[in-house]
Amino acid sequence: MAIIEVRDLVKRYGDTTAVDGVSFSVEEGEIFGILGPNGAGKTTTVECIEGLRTRDGGSISVLGHDPADDSTELREVLGAQLQESQLPDKIKVREALELYSSFYRSPADWNRLLEILGLTEKRETQFRRLSGGQKQRLSIALALIGTPKIAVLDELTTGLDPAARRDTWSLIENVRDSGVTILLVTHFMEEAERLCDRLAVIDSGKVVAVDSPAGLVSTVDDEQRIRFRPSAPLDERLLLDLPDVCDVQRAGSHIVVTGNGNALNAVTSLLARKQIIAAELRVEQASLDDAFLALTGRKIDN
Repeated sequence: MAIIEVRDLVKRYGDTTAVDGVSFSVEEGEIFGILGPNGAGKTTTVECIEGLRTRDGGSISVLGHDPADDSTELREVLGAQLQESQLPDKIKVREALELYSSFYRSPADWNRLLEILGLTEKRETQFRRLSGGQKQRLSIALALIGTPKIAVLDELTTGLDPAARRDTWSLIENVRDSGVTILLVTHFMEEAERLCDRLAVIDSGKVVAVDSPAGLVSTVDDEQRIRFRPSAPLDERLLLDLPDVCDVQRAGSHIVVTGNGNALNAVTSLLARKQIIAAELRVEQASLDDAFLALTGRKIDN
């Protein structure tokens, strides 16, 4: 069931149209991503969904609520982590959660949130003394304090080191598993591929595609390139005879096989039958980066 419906959304700033006819729907229980470069209109889109900006055209429904008219009801079902949000330097983690709890009729147990997010030992720590990853964990806790049905996370892992980013991804997956639908805004391809069930690709204020990450990649190229060094002599004609293989090349001591999506299985099965080990095996195939390039004509700079 769709719990967010966006239809022909338009938002202008003077003579500039930041969001130009954006449409998509978010299903209950999924992580739905909005992917695009900086300035594409991602944040403006979600701020209209959150009721923080007034749209100039189109319609939005969040669990039956129009953000433009039902802001009070919307706050009870939607939690948001903003792209740029800051707490007072000296406020403690506990104080921030107590404050945010007071905004809701039925707040979550924030001690439990601290436990889930690994912040229990930081409950008396001032905001300014938290690491970047800890601040992001706190922002997730504040987004969830109202026990929302939907959480909007906007560029959650920007500025984090790779280890902190992956820790945060695991937390987001845990939040989804707890029953919260997540609307995730990102410009990180790896993040989108790891987390999102479906994606809306936005460029220059327009949606250029909506699909699963795998679905988007499959529209570009389903070829696989398999590179390996055989442990024993191998007749290349055996590889070319495989129906899933279209080309075989030698690269020094390595063999490079090109084929369809089943080529890896076909090649490894043949090698096993011949008792040949594929050393230094590497598989190359189209990525979400390639799909974005094909859809928009350019890459996202991270």
